[in-house]
Amino acid sequence: MRFEESKILQQLPKQFFANLVKKVNAKIATGADVINLGQGNPDQPTPDFVVKAMQQATADPADHKYSLFRGLPRFKQAAADFYEREYGVKLDPETEIAVLGGSKIGLVELPFALLNPGDTMILPDPGYPDYLSGITLAQVKLELLRLKAKNDFLPDYADLDPQVAEAAKLLYLNYPNNPTGAVATPEFFQKTVDFANEKQIGIVHDFAYGAIGFDGKRPVSFLQTPGAKDVGIEMYTLSKSFNMAGWRVGFAAGNADMIEALNLIQDHLFVSVFPAIQDAAIAALNSDQSSVQVLVALYEKRRNQFWSAARKIGWKPYQSGGSFYAWMPVPAGYTSESFADLLLDKAAVAVAPGNGFGEGGEGYVRVGLLIDEPRFSEACERIAKLHLFDN
Repeated sequence: MRFEESKILQQLPKQFFANLVKKVNAKIATGADVINLGQGNPDQPTPDFVVKAMQQATADPADHKYSLFRGLPRFKQAAADFYEREYGVKLDPETEIAVLGGSKIGLVELPFALLNPGDTMILPDPGYPDYLSGITLAQVKLELLRLKAKNDFLPDYADLDPQVAEAAKLLYLNYPNNPTGAVATPEFFQKTVDFANEKQIGIVHDFAYGAIGFDGKRPVSFLQTPGAKDVGIEMYTLSKSFNMAGWRVGFAAGNADMIEALNLIQDHLFVSVFPAIQDAAIAALNSDQSSVQVLVALYEKRRNQFWSAARKIGWKPYQSGGSFYAWMPVPAGYTSESFADLLLDKAAVAVAPGNGFGEGGEGYVRVGLLIDEPRFSEACERIAKLHLFDN
């Protein structure tokens, strides 16, 4: 007997990162010393105090039972306390926090938790590729909002077709931005709240890189904006802030109706997150955040190191203000993909082609700041030998 995938699964977009990993591994298999700047996987260990909290929690028989469906009240309280302490935002832990097994789950779930088949939602272009999965699963209509360098990769809502703006029911944003590293301003978020109210569009802000801001500037939470909870939610993950990518824990915060929709769909899909992981997350959220400060300083040092090495060979970066990525232009005569392939083939340097994040990413590649600093110089020295840039 043979079983075929459903039509919905057949329509899912190809996994961009899986294809990138396949190319890199094929190059490594030839014996090449590949400098991998294409990944987005944090390379530092989880803070020791979080690991110890997890170890202690796993020894507690109470944590061996089924979790409460909607998460541990103490974790939701820790999330609410974190937002009040770090951003001055007050949240009701029971009605305005939803526990997630990583923020990706919430981002993929939301379209079919809030929209009906045929409804319209808007995604940023370029943007995180996995947003597209929710579009297909929910069978909703996709419209794209182009992010342009001239606007510091912040969307201009005037660019939207008026009919699209009237029809859309949901809009995703992500700052600090993956892949560009752009950061939002309070003024932009206020425009977003005003736009949402005018057009009756729900806002979902993916705050995955919320802890990682540079040059003395801390990234702004969407929920700090007056009226933000009336129109949307924010997704927070511990993956980047605390190097807990493999732990799969995060939460959504904000609008109570949207939170309830997330909770309801998760009632049917999951039995929340392993309680011991939630206890470890509590330790992270309740900490003094000094580990986060050390991590941000490391990423800023790496960014500056890479920028310096790149400028020496005539490769000029976009002046990103957050995340752990550098957004780099492609030289004349190349596409994002052909340039990335050339670097991997001729220099054994892996980068992520910008078009993998949407048509708006064409003309750029994304560099991950997730290796030791000396390798950045080595990567740029290898690239310099290809004579692609004027320096």
